[in-house]
Amino acid sequence: MKGGRELKRRILSILADEGWEEELPRLAGLGQQAVAPLFSALCNASSLVRWHAVTAFGVVVSAMAATTPEKARIVMRRFIWSLNDESGGIGWGAPEAMAEIVCQSPLMATEFHNHLLAYIHEDHCRPDCYLEHAPLRRGAIWGVGRLAQIRPDLAAKAEADLLCALNDCDPVIRGFSAWACGMLGLKSSLPHLEEFRNDATPLELYRDRQVLELTPATLADEAISRITGQAPAND
Repeated sequence: MKGGRELKRRILSILADEGWEEELPRLAGLGQQAVAPLFSALCNASSLVRWHAVTAFGVVVSAMAATTPEKARIVMRRFIWSLNDESGGIGWGAPEAMAEIVCQSPLMATEFHNHLLAYIHEDHCRPDCYLEHAPLRRGAIWGVGRLAQIRPDLAAKAEADLLCALNDCDPVIRGFSAWACGMLGLKSSLPHLEEFRNDATPLELYRDRQVLELTPATLADEAISRITGQAPAND
C-alpha cells in the first residue's frame, strides 16, 4: 500500500469488506500511515465503515503505543482537539475511537481514560469537557460502555454520570447508558432501568464488532438480568 489517495481508497475498501477483521493486523503494520485514512473513514456515509474504523483505530494506535508511544499520544490529542469548541470541527467518531484505543492499549488507558469519562460529566461549578451535542454524547456514552466491557475498574468512576444519563431525553443515550450500567453491574441503576423497559425506540448498538438493532427496553432488560442474575423478562 502506498500513495495517499490509493492508501485511503484501499483502507476504505478493507473496512467495507466482509473479511475486514482479517486485515486488521495489516493495518496495524501500517502504523502512522493508516491514521489519516481512518480519520476520514469516521465520517463515511456507511455506519458499518465508521464502526469498523473505530475498531481499526484501536488496533492501529495500540500497536503504535507499544512501539512509538508519543505518536499514539499525538493521535489521542488530535481526537481531544477535534472535540474542543475552538477546533472549529465537530469530532465525529472521536469519543468512540478514543474508547476503543484505551480498551486496546494499557498505556493509553492509563493516560487518557479520564478524558473519555469527562465527556459525560457535567459540572456547573467549573469548566468541563461535557459534550452538550447529543449525537457526540451518544458516542461518549457508548465509549464508557465499551470501556466497561474491557476495563470496568476505570469505567466504574462514571457511575453517577451514567445514572444521570439514564434520564436523558435522548432514547439512544438512555439505551447506551443502560448497556453500560449492566456491564458494570450497577445495582443503583435498577430503579431507573425499570422505568423504560417499555421504550421501543429503535437504536443501533455496535457490540462485539457487530451492529445490532436494539431498543432501550431490550438493553434495560439485558442490564437488569445481568445485575440481578435473573433471566431476561422476554425469555
